[in-house]
Amino acid sequence: MDCPACGSTVTLEVGPDRPLSTSLSDAVLASEEDERIEVSRDCWDCGWHEMRQLRIESIDTTAGDQTAVERAALIDEITHELAAIGSVDTLEETLAAIREQRATDSARTDTDDAAE
Repeated sequence: MDCPACGSTVTLEVGPDRPLSTSLSDAVLASEEDERIEVSRDCWDCGWHEMRQLRIESIDTTAGDQTAVERAALIDEITHELAAIGSVDTLEETLAAIREQRATDSARTDTDDAAE
């Protein structure tokens, strides 16, 4: 968006309890019913400033594939755990264990298919 006062580009920040990198759409999708979201727009050239508050009145959702939802939650949890690991050796060992498990699971599935 351009500044209504001078035409320069404005920044949009969602807050105050969210990281600076949070997009407005992410904040809305992560919100709860009756939650307020503050949005500020600032022009760093002329000093124009606007603050708005959005209130989520209701949330309607449709049911999704439960397996996909559980899988996404597990992937998110694994990603956070991996990000917390500081040692490259530990990450390499974890990757090797995952690959070994997948190979074992694949071999077991192939054996099960052959038995049928």
